[in-house]
Amino acid sequence: MDIHEILQSLPHRFPMLLVDRVLECEAGKRILAIKNVSINEPFFPGHFPYHPVMPGVFIIEALAQAAAILSFKTLGKKPDSKSIYYFVGIDEARFKRPVSPGDQLLLEVNLERRLQGLWKFGAQARVGEVLVAEARIMCTVRDL
Repeated sequence: MDIHEILQSLPHRFPMLLVDRVLECEAGKRILAIKNVSINEPFFPGHFPYHPVMPGVFIIEALAQAAAILSFKTLGKKPDSKSIYYFVGIDEARFKRPVSPGDQLLLEVNLERRLQGLWKFGAQARVGEVLVAEARIMCTVRDL
């Protein structure tokens, strides 16, 4: 999926859109996506001016956005103004190494369970072959 398809598959927009490309997506199973980390990210001037590091919460958010694309693909629908995708839980989050401008995050998310509107995923972010963050995340789609 290119950026145009991603914009149709996620309600997020700049500066909160954190998925640049989807390499693989198997509905009901897994997704592999990319976030290109640029020095132009709005958080870098304050985190940190002399040693820019991508905040961990944004890495987790990028994983959650990849999970949202997987969820919508699994449901066979696109986000609209009548529903919202919520992040409802984070467990076992670990950050292994800093992410810096110029890095390319590989976001891998696997659907572990779907029960009564709650989706549970195993998620990992890598730079190349190096694991930089991992977590178990829970999300839900709710009607407004």
